[in-house]
Amino acid sequence: MPHLGKLYFAGGCFWGVQRYFERMPWVKSTRAGYANGDDDSATPTYESIGALGFAETVEVVYDVRALAASTLVKRFFEIIDPLSVNRQGGDVGRQYRTGVYYDNDEQLPELESAFAKVAQRLQRASGAPQSVRLATELEPLRSFYPAEDYHQDYLENNPSGYCHVPLQKLNQHWALIDSALYPRPSEEEIAQRLSTLEYAVTQNAATEKPFTGKYLDNYSRAEEGARHTPGIYVDIVTGEPLFTAADQFDAGCGWPSFAKPIDEAVLTEHSDTSIPGRPRVEIRSSAGDSHLGHVFDDGPAELGGSRYCINAASLRFVPQEQMEAAGYGYLLGAIEL
Repeated sequence: MPHLGKLYFAGGCFWGVQRYFERMPWVKSTRAGYANGDDDSATPTYESIGALGFAETVEVVYDVRALAASTLVKRFFEIIDPLSVNRQGGDVGRQYRTGVYYDNDEQLPELESAFAKVAQRLQRASGAPQSVRLATELEPLRSFYPAEDYHQDYLENNPSGYCHVPLQKLNQHWALIDSALYPRPSEEEIAQRLSTLEYAVTQNAATEKPFTGKYLDNYSRAEEGARHTPGIYVDIVTGEPLFTAADQFDAGCGWPSFAKPIDEAVLTEHSDTSIPGRPRVEIRSSAGDSHLGHVFDDGPAELGGSRYCINAASLRFVPQEQMEAAGYGYLLGAIEL
């Protein structure tokens, strides 16, 4: 299927693991099942998986345009104990071991990197002089057998059922944009790709002169006669999606203004005291740490009251008809353009 990838996660009881993944944006489907037994030709049942060496596992089908494999692995490690052998929560046995299984060898380098980061984090946290050895398996998928029907979406059908995954993890807010898909280029590449103004704004927090930048007239919620070209604005450094034209308005300030970002997670806020007696809130991109502009509370009340005042030099506009070719097709239909 186009744009779809698969990964398989063994994380103890599969009821909670399935519930955890199926609530994430851009996860298209999940199935509880049994993977990688001692004899993969044997057909396991719930009663026989321990003896046959299979692990309770969840198949996750996801949109590779919108979600990185490394992000799925990172989130998986947030709900398991990667140092525990054959045990998660109150469940004990080989069927409750942890593992990540892949069916595409091209995924392996990204998965190995994600595992290494977890091991490094645990090493730093423990103060151990040597790298930490994870108990979580990283192996090719040899077999996967869907579990019995009553195990599928178990917690959806039985909300009070047993779950070893903390409730706050199951109910947390997931960002719509995966920042791992938009890594920051090297300093040399940034310097080569950006114009003098773009570099000064995004890397040195400069401000372009008012009414000199692009995109001032591409707004949809201003007075009669305003022009509106549907599309998204992305970080000129990384390509991370930030704003939509549907949330742009004419503030009359000389810079593109937006009522809100595509998702709050794509922006970070910082105290700016560079102007004496006029404290401001600086806005930077999450993935690239690019300086974008500032946010004020004098925006239109009917749009929420915020005004994200953004330098045009920090943005690149992708019209709706070009989003698919540019790699942003996953957002078509998901947000107002």
